[in-house]
This record gives sequence, C-alpha cells and structure tokens, in this order.
Amino acid sequence: MSKEQFIKDLSTILTDNLTIEEITPLIETPKDPKMGDLAFPAFQLARVFRKAPQQIAADIAEQLPAENYESVEAVGPYVNIKLKRDAIGQSIIEDVLENPETYGSNNDGEGGNVPIDMSSPNIAKPMSMGHLRSTVIGNALANISKKSGYNPIRINYLGDWGTQFGKLIVAYKLWGNEETVRENPVTELVKLYVHFHEVAEDQPELEDQAREVFKRLEDGDEEMLELWQWFRDESLKEFQKIYDLLDISFDSFNGEAFFNDKMQPIIDELEEKDLTVLSEGATIVDLEDQDLPPALIKKSDGATLYVTRDLAAATYRFENYDFSQSIYVVGNEQRVHFEQLKAVLNKMGHEWANNIVHVPFGLITKDGKKLSTRKGQIVLLEDVLNEAIDLALKQIEAKNPDLATKETVARQVGVGAVIFHDLKNERMNSFDFNLEDIVQFEGETGPYVQYTFARAKSILRRGEYVRGTDFNYDLTDDYSWELVKKIEQYGSVVRRAMRDYEPSVIAKYVIQLSQLFNKFYANVRILDEDDQLQSRLALVDAMTVVIKDALALLGLQAPEEM
Repeated sequence: MSKEQFIKDLSTILTDNLTIEEITPLIETPKDPKMGDLAFPAFQLARVFRKAPQQIAADIAEQLPAENYESVEAVGPYVNIKLKRDAIGQSIIEDVLENPETYGSNNDGEGGNVPIDMSSPNIAKPMSMGHLRSTVIGNALANISKKSGYNPIRINYLGDWGTQFGKLIVAYKLWGNEETVRENPVTELVKLYVHFHEVAEDQPELEDQAREVFKRLEDGDEEMLELWQWFRDESLKEFQKIYDLLDISFDSFNGEAFFNDKMQPIIDELEEKDLTVLSEGATIVDLEDQDLPPALIKKSDGATLYVTRDLAAATYRFENYDFSQSIYVVGNEQRVHFEQLKAVLNKMGHEWANNIVHVPFGLITKDGKKLSTRKGQIVLLEDVLNEAIDLALKQIEAKNPDLATKETVARQVGVGAVIFHDLKNERMNSFDFNLEDIVQFEGETGPYVQYTFARAKSILRRGEYVRGTDFNYDLTDDYSWELVKKIEQYGSVVRRAMRDYEPSVIAKYVIQLSQLFNKFYANVRILDEDDQLQSRLALVDAMTVVIKDALALLGLQAPEEM
C-alpha cells in the first residue's frame, strides 16, 4: 500500500535527519478519516530545523510529490495525506485474490523449528475448562508461526508422572474397584483423587504412603507401572474426544514419564560442572545471583522434581529439533519455574536457553472462583463444548431451519464460539466464563464473525460471482475504502501476533473487519447492475479470504451457510 510510498517520500525529504527505520513508527492514522489516511507528526524535527512544528509540516507538505497522493495537506504540526482510493483498492484486492492461500504470510521464521509445549493435561483427570487456554492459545500460536515461516511442532507434554500418581495408586488400592473404574475410568479416578485429599486432611500419613508408592513407580516396580500404564491409556482415549471436537492434533505426546531415564545425565552434568549443592539433604542449584529461589533438582529421598524433568525435556528438544524458538504455553503462576529453568540452563553453558519463551496466560474463572480438581470444582471441557454446540444448533434452527448441514455447522459454530471467546481476550487477562453470552450471533463473538463470512458468501452466490473476473476498481465511497484499508493491514497484524505471542491481535482484527463489512453491506447496494458490480463483488471476495484465513489461524472453521 502507499504507506511505504509515503515513508519513502518522507525519507527522501528528510534524508539527513531521519532514516526509514526512524520514520516508520512515527506514521499515524488520523482518528477522523476525513483528516486523511496517514499522518506524519513534525514535533521531533523542531530542534533540528529550529522552526515551529507547524512550519516544518508546511515545508514537508510542499515538497511531497503531489502526483503520488489524492491530497497532501499540512494541518498544524501534522502532514496529512489521502491516498488514491481507486489505484490502491485495485492493487490490494488483486493481491488478495491472486494469492488467497498466502496473503498476509511472511517468511520471518526462515523454516526454523518451533516446538510448542501446549495443553499438557494430567493423566487420570478429566480435561476441564482450566485446560482450554493452553490448548487453544498453543494451537493458535502454532498456526500463526507457520504463517510466519516457522515449522511448528505441537507437543502435548502430558502430566503423566509425579507424586500425584502415588496418591492415585494409594487411593485405588484402598477404595477402588477395578470393574467400576473400567466402566468409567477418568470419572472414577477423579473421585478417588478427590477422596484421597479429603481423607488425608485427617490422616496425613497417607501423604507419606503416596510418596513411597511414587518412589516404587520411579524405581520400576512392575505392579505400580502396570497401574500407571492403565490410567494413562484410558486417559488418552478421553482426551482424544476433546481434541477431535477442537480439531487439534499433536506431533508428540511425550509426557513427563518419557524423560524419566533422561534426567540422570542432566544431574551428572550439573554435578560435573559443580553447579549443585546439598541443602537439608536435597540437591539444589543456587540461583541467588539471579534473584531467584533455588532450583530443587532432587529431594532428600532421591525423587526428582518438575525442574529436573523440564531440564531433560528442554535438552532433548534442542538436540532433536535444533529449535530457533521453544515455546511453553503455560499459566502465569509458573513464571518463576521457567525463570529458574532458563537460569539453570544458562549456568550449564547452553546459550540456546535464551530462545526458550514462556507464554503465560491468566485464569478462567466460574462465578468468580478458580477451578480446582483437588477441591472437586470441575467444569468439564467436553460438557461445555457439547452445550455450546446445542446452543448454536437452536439459533441456527431459528434462523435457517432448512439448512441441510445444520448439525455440522452447529459444531463449527459452538466449538468456535468457545475458542474465539478465549482468544479475543488478551492472554494475560483472566476472565469469567458465561456460555450463553459467547454463543451469540451478535456482539464481539465467534458466531458473529462466522455469520459475517456466511453472509458475504451468500452475496457472492447471488451475484453469480466468479473469482478471476476482470474488474476496473473505481469505488470511492468511504465504506468500501475503510474495508480496503483494513484488508491491507492483515499482514502487519499477523506479524504483531507472532512478535507478541498474542492471538487476541488476530481475533480483535477480524471482529473489526467484520464490523466494517457489515457497515459496507448496510450502506452500499452491492448487487446493483452497474460498471462497478464486479469491483464490489471482488472486494467482498477479498474480505472473505481474509476472514477465513484469520479464523483458521485461531483454530475456527468458516461455514459458508448458517
């Protein structure tokens, strides 16, 4: 677009004072479109030229090549320009429609591998709403990174090891029934887990038993391993139902247990490099010089901890993927853990630790309360998704009762509503979840964006539009122009989402794009038979390309009828 032209022309005028890199972040978009499409503020040149910013702006406006713009005007300390709507509209729409699969893409990643640690539910516990954020943020970042030229590797780092398995095995042996568990594995295992914590409040010796059992599991006790494997297999079957609903797949299910035999070399390396010390019988790495609590490598009873396994996992991923970045989509409460992980790896001399990125996020609450498996406050993710699908189906039946594919569309809309609601929130923000609010076809929701897409596709069908039909763009109305400008921004939005690891940038953008399209739809007679019919249809088509792609980056489908 001519933003680049504007920057180039300014740099020619200001060649001795500001570089292109310095000019670029100064370019603004006036709040009132009537003032212009782009503006350059002259404030910071006042000292250089020893003139008032208003005079500098007037001088620059006079020197800009008028033939490149619709208009050039100095307004106070700003140089405001209006772009040539017809030429730019033609160029942008052609660019989108000639490259529908790659529009907005870039090659910043240069093919670098990016393992993304995401979802990571605990075995023998159901996937609750608490698992939604890591799963959908991680999936969106994988999609965005691919569009940015990286090779994402989705890793489901299952919580399939640790003292909780000692607790679960103790609970199963004390109160469990094999037949009952086999009938409804995860539900029964959760009941046992919750019951363990209730009883352990009065019988703390159960905690000691659990630690002993986990140590036996670590040491390869056959009976303990058999129970553990059973719990793991049954849990994975349940998880897969959720992932199928979300349409999310993984490249690796290597969980914590996979690294059980890979920790000793890490411990040996830490000791060889004289990085460990004993503290009350436990092996630690002192991180006081980093203003961090010590990293606990091994307990006094010899049992390993999270950081030990994560050190092994990080090393394994670097050795196997030679990553350019390694992303961990894990809640903000684990911030210190990842600071410790990177600090220890740096002390070990691994410079690649600087390419580890913790992508934290806030909590989902229900009625203002944090969700907790231990206390039995579980909102099951599968239940939420199924309820969302039912709510979507009711609305679709009311709007379009004859739709042949209503069940499929209801699934796309209901599941999409849950995903979109999560991702439209900046990831560090916590939010309270209310299902009825998010499965609405109005407001800033996933269904609103999907419905906008379906409406646009309906217009194209009614106009018997064929992509590739020649058009000579000459739309100068404000509604078309605002839509064109928003479409042009897509590439920079993708870049910003990747740079900040922030899918909400895409979600907010696609809401704004949908709103602009609906204003265009309400104010422009799109299907009028005149010499600009094909231009209007091509603009609608370009908008559908961008909406569909943006939704796909977030992990949503774009149904053509609703």
